[in-house]
Amino acid sequence: MKKYLLAAAALTLLSGSAMAQTVLTVNIEPATTWVRNFNPFNQTSSRQSTLDFIYEPLVIFNRFDSNKPVYRLAESFKLSDDLKSIDFKLRPNLKWSDGKPLTAADVKFTYDYLKKFPALDFVSIWTFITDVQAVDGQTVRFTLANPSSLAAEQISQLPIVPEHVWKDVADPVTFANETPVGSGPLTEVPRFTGQTYDQCRNPNYWDNEHLKVDCMRFPQLADNNQMLTATADGTLDWGVSFIPDIDNVYVSKDPAHFHYWYSPSSMVAFLFNLETANENNKKAFNDLKFRRAVSMALDRKTMIDVAGYGYPTLNEDPGLMGELYKSWADPSVKADFGKFATYDADAAKALLDEAGYKDKDGDGFRDNPDGTKISFSIIVPSAWTDWIDTVNLAVEGMQAVGVDAKIETPEEAVWTGNLINGTFDAAINSLPASASPYYPYKRAFSASDKGKTRFTAQRWFNPEVEKLVTEFTHTADLAKQKDAMNKAQRIVAENLPMIPVFNNPNWYQYNTKRFTGWSTKENPFVNPSISRTNPARLLNLLALEPIK
Repeated sequence: MKKYLLAAAALTLLSGSAMAQTVLTVNIEPATTWVRNFNPFNQTSSRQSTLDFIYEPLVIFNRFDSNKPVYRLAESFKLSDDLKSIDFKLRPNLKWSDGKPLTAADVKFTYDYLKKFPALDFVSIWTFITDVQAVDGQTVRFTLANPSSLAAEQISQLPIVPEHVWKDVADPVTFANETPVGSGPLTEVPRFTGQTYDQCRNPNYWDNEHLKVDCMRFPQLADNNQMLTATADGTLDWGVSFIPDIDNVYVSKDPAHFHYWYSPSSMVAFLFNLETANENNKKAFNDLKFRRAVSMALDRKTMIDVAGYGYPTLNEDPGLMGELYKSWADPSVKADFGKFATYDADAAKALLDEAGYKDKDGDGFRDNPDGTKISFSIIVPSAWTDWIDTVNLAVEGMQAVGVDAKIETPEEAVWTGNLINGTFDAAINSLPASASPYYPYKRAFSASDKGKTRFTAQRWFNPEVEKLVTEFTHTADLAKQKDAMNKAQRIVAENLPMIPVFNNPNWYQYNTKRFTGWSTKENPFVNPSISRTNPARLLNLLALEPIK
C-alpha cells in the first residue's frame, strides 16, 4: 500500500502548471517498446535509467575535473597506507526510497550477494576484493586482493541494493525489479507503458535540496531518425543520439535554445569473436595476419566523414590509445605496428596472399589456407544509423580485398546479449572512456569478465596484459603507471585483438528553453552525457533548474 501511495504522490507532481517546469524529457536508449525492468545488475534488458538515478553510487569520479571524487552515498573514503584495504564512510541518516535506513549492512550485503551470485558481478569485483566488513553502521571496509591506488573507483562502479528487498529474491539474475526501492534522486515510477515512462522524485532522497527536477520522462523512440525528430521539434530536453548535420537540422531550428557539445570519448572498434562456434571462421579470426589484413582494409577517414559527418576522431593506434589517451601513448608502439591500423587495401591484399588466403572455390571470396570457407556477418544495433553506415563501409572494404563479410542489424538488447554470450562472429563495439586507459584495458582484457559484459566480446585474454593492468594499480606514481601501460599497449598492438577505427564524440544535445544549469563547452564542470556508462550524468541532473 505504501508504494501505491508514493506513486500517487509522484503522479500529483505531474499535474497542473508544475508539469511544464519540473518534468525533464530525455533520451538514453532506443527501443521499439519499453519493458519494465529496473534490475541494476542486468546488462541487457534493464532500463538504462536504473543506475545512478535509482541506485546512487558511493562516489562519482569526475573525469572532467582531474578525476576528483564527488561523494554521494559515501561522505569519505580512506585507503590504508599499504594500499591493501579501503574504508568507505556512509553519510549519516541515509534512507531507502521506502523510508527504511540505508546502512553499512546494505553495502556488505550487496557485495556478499555478488559473491553468492557471480552472474550479477559485471565488473568481477571479487577478483579485486577478498573480504567486506561492516565496521559499524556507517563504515564499510574492503580488503583488496592486491594493493591498489584505484580501489575507490573500482568498488564504486557497482550499485548498492537494499538487503530487506533483495534477500528474498529467488532468482536475482532474471528478477525484473518492476517497483524498485532505491537510493537515488528519481526512484518512483508512477507511469509505465510501452510508449513512455516516468521516473519521479525519491521522497527520502538525502540530497533533495539540490534536486530541482521532479520527474524525468522517457518517450519510446525506436532509432536515430525518431530521436532526430524528437530533438529537432524541441520535445527532448536532454539527448544522447547521433544527429547528422546537426547545425542545420537541429541548432538552426532554435539557435537560442538548441545546443550540443561533442568532446572525444569512447573508442569504436571492429572485433572478431575468437571463440566463435563457426570453426572455419574461427581459424581465420585467430590468425594475426588475417586480423591485420582486415584492419588495413578499413577506410577510417571515410567512415568519419561519411558515416559520422566528421564528428568522430580518427583512431589509427593499434594500442587503442588514440586522441583520448594520447598522453599515455608510447610512440614506439605506433611506429612498430601503426601500419596495421592504417588504411592500405593493396597491403591488405598482399598480406592475405602471403598468408595463403586464396579463392579456392571460385566464388570470388578468399578461403582459409586449408580450403575451408570464410563467411561472416558483422552485427550492429538496428537503431544506430551512424554505426550501420560505418559497418557498411567496412563491409565494402573487406569485400574489396576478397573477404566475404556482411552486415546484420539486431536490436540493441539482442546485440548486447550476443556480445556477452559470444553468439556472434564479428561486431562493431566500443570501450567506455575514462580518465586513463586503465579502465578500458581492465574491462576489455579481464578473463574473469567473460560472459558478463559486452566489453570482453572479442574473447582475447593475455596473462601478461592482465598482470600489467594489475601492476598499474599498485602505485600512484605516474612514471610507474606509464611504464606498465607502455608494456601492455605494446602487447595489445602486436596482437590486434580489437581493430580501432575512431573515437566517438561524447554525444550530448541539450535544450535550454525549459531548464538551465547544463554542463557546456564554456562551463565544462562535468561529463554531461546521459549515457548509462557515465555516472556523472547524475551531477548534470542535480545542476539543472527549471526556468520560471
